[in-house]
Order: sequence, then structure tokens, then C-alpha cells
Amino acid sequence: MSRLEKKYKTEILPALRKELAIVNIMQVPRLTKIVVNVGLGEAISNSKLLDAAAEEVATITGQKPVLTRSSKAIAGFRLREGMAIGCKVTLRGTRMYEFLDRLISLSLPRIRDFRGVSPKAFDGRGNYSLGVREQLIFPEIDYEKVAGIHGMNICFVTSAETDDHGRALLKHLGIPFRK
Repeated sequence: MSRLEKKYKTEILPALRKELAIVNIMQVPRLTKIVVNVGLGEAISNSKLLDAAAEEVATITGQKPVLTRSSKAIAGFRLREGMAIGCKVTLRGTRMYEFLDRLISLSLPRIRDFRGVSPKAFDGRGNYSLGVREQLIFPEIDYEKVAGIHGMNICFVTSAETDDHGRALLKHLGIPFRK
């Protein structure tokens, strides 16, 4: 059990229950999964970039990514149906909490001119999405071995029913929202 997972069960769960006035402990919002997605349009012409990106995502998350393939052909982009154009990882359980802990304490503070993440990126059902412009903010990535700089989307899926409950959960977990 990771340190953030222990903190959730001992401190955050009772605090959220009190703050949101929830009677049933099963209704307290919790983090269900974190999805890390890298979309590479350049992979159409250079498939080695996708292999490098998949390796970097595996290094960052500690889990082998799944290749995402195009669902339809777009002639203007020279894209055929079924071509690999990205990769993604779905993290659950202890790995999810360890990744979140590293993201909050190590990676986000390394972003230049960082003042917090946008509080507006909720989807209406308590889930939050975060875009990262470059993978170099993660300390696991070796700068000399980077083939190309690419961004990634990190989606936090919660069991919260509203954005306010999701925001309260993520704030307690330590995600630094902009004022």
C-alpha cells in the first residue's frame, strides 16, 4: 500500500465524509483509475517515435502501454484505418496512487512558471483531465535518450457524482488547483 493510499484511507476519507455531509461511507468519492494517453500524429510517417513514446510511458507509469489505433481513414492526413497513432495506460490500485504521488510531489513542480492546474477541466461527472506539454517533467525520463518531445493527457476518473465532489477529492489528494 502506497503512502498516498494510506493517507486516503486514514485522513482524506473521514475529512471528505464530514465536508460533503455524506452518511454512507460507500458514497464518499474515490479515485477509480488514472488514464495516461499519448497521441502522436507524427507516428504516421515515423513509427520509431511511437516505440520511443511507448517506452517512455512505460518508464513513467511502471506499466506496459497499449497501442491506440485509428478508427477511420483520413486521406488528407495519409492515415489508414487501423494504423497505430498513440498509446495509453490505465492505472488502478497501488500503481495509480504511486503515480499520483510522484506526479504531485515531483513532476508538476518541475513545470516552468507553474501556478497550479486549471480548476475548469472537469467533465460534469466529477472526472478531471490534465494536459502535460512535455514528458521531460518526469524525473524518470533521461534527457539524453529522448527522441522527440511530446505531451500527454492524464485523466483522473473518480466515483464522484458531481464536479464539486470530484474537486474536493482531488484537492484533498493534493492536486494544486489555480486560485
